[in-house]
Amino acid sequence: MQQTILAIAGKPGLYKLVSRGKNNLIVEALDATHRRQPAFGSDRITSLADIAMFTDSDDIPLMDVLESLKTLENGNKSAIDYKKASGDDLREYFAKVLPNYDRDRVHTSDIKKLIQWYNILIENGITDFKEEMKPTEGDNVDDRKDAE
Repeated sequence: MQQTILAIAGKPGLYKLVSRGKNNLIVEALDATHRRQPAFGSDRITSLADIAMFTDSDDIPLMDVLESLKTLENGNKSAIDYKKASGDDLREYFAKVLPNYDRDRVHTSDIKKLIQWYNILIENGITDFKEEMKPTEGDNVDDRKDAE
């Protein structure tokens, strides 16, 4: 799931990777339309697995933040209306999700986008934010745990 859910700069919402063409990707909107469209190399396409949130120490992968949000909301959509909430309300809410987030580098718009994406994923039944690493042949499980 992490590699197939995409954000495309300049286009609202999230997209699911459907197919790869020679010079483009075919993506499907994760909204009521489920419209398919091409995404080209000139579009800034980012997999959710490649996004992280700033904290006071290390950056936290977006999937960990989404999992924390899911835990806070008991797997339901976000209780806060990100469109109507004030910046202070959003920051207070986000502090419950990620207490040590970097208050200087994480903007209100980032928090709104995170909540919007979380709601889109929940509405589409995508709730498995933490995929377990499966050992491949030749991997030593103990070595992988040491690397984490």
